[in-house]
Amino acid sequence: MRRREFIVTLGGAAVWPLVARAQQPAMPVVGFLNAGVLADPVVADRLRAFRQALGEAGYVEGRNVVIEYRWAEGRYDRLPALAAELASQHVAVIVAGGTASLAAKNATATIPIVFNIAEDPVSLGLVASLGRPGGNATGVNFFVGELGAKQLGLLHELIPAATRIGMLVNPNSLAETERITKDVTTAASASGLKIEVVQASNSREIEAAFETLARNGADALLVGADPFFFSRRLEFAIQAVRHGKPALYNVREYAEAGGLMSYGTHLREAYRQMGIYTGKILKGVKPADLPVMQSSKFELVINLITARALGIEIPPMLLARADEIIE
Repeated sequence: MRRREFIVTLGGAAVWPLVARAQQPAMPVVGFLNAGVLADPVVADRLRAFRQALGEAGYVEGRNVVIEYRWAEGRYDRLPALAAELASQHVAVIVAGGTASLAAKNATATIPIVFNIAEDPVSLGLVASLGRPGGNATGVNFFVGELGAKQLGLLHELIPAATRIGMLVNPNSLAETERITKDVTTAASASGLKIEVVQASNSREIEAAFETLARNGADALLVGADPFFFSRRLEFAIQAVRHGKPALYNVREYAEAGGLMSYGTHLREAYRQMGIYTGKILKGVKPADLPVMQSSKFELVINLITARALGIEIPPMLLARADEIIE
């Protein structure tokens, strides 16, 4: 072989690995948008459930998929900018929980979205219908709003003599607040109960809300579903015992933190379902062809330690229906 041919051949051999590497497809990027705080161990556990389901679909973070996280840390006003940032990066799919779902939908009409939301996704404009989403979004609907009447019934069963029920909501979570307030108020009217709605969006307002309910003679408290409230669940448990108010919450972690009672969907399972759908979309399935999943697993958790601290005896029939009793 002549010297020039040898140099050309050698040069081609050296360049070829670089060319081959450049031709390898880039790893897909998943945008993960959430109003919560990663530092919360429960949030981290739900994220593990999402990653596990994604792994079962063949996508392991850092190996063949990248996940870009955006946490609003309870500041809902940050969600639109965070969603727009993910959309500008042209991620393969955006995974969004709760209020973040609307921010993601407003940020893009083309990037697939997998949501996890308590409200009716049809009335919110996320999908055309549950069975046929028809657009770029699909996901999980876990019925928090619709559970308001059931939760109110459980409170009344716990405190049969109650006539005045306080309801604590976050004004920054407008859609969820309006839905659950309407549901609970309608159910209360049918039961002859009076609902007093109080608002809170920070720790100082939570304490003030409890003081207002105590001053106005509320017999019990129903706490609305909200990521910020969830991050302050220990604070809720302390304030409820301090003011002698039996309270009911929407997920089990409140009862585990010292809340009296919870009734609602197991959200870890909802995050696992989000992982399943994300895996399907990464494999090429269109969101429009994936019907919205509706959570069917609901659980009642009662904390007997808190009941004793409040001087409340849980009715035997209510205890018999509990999925878990903390004692």
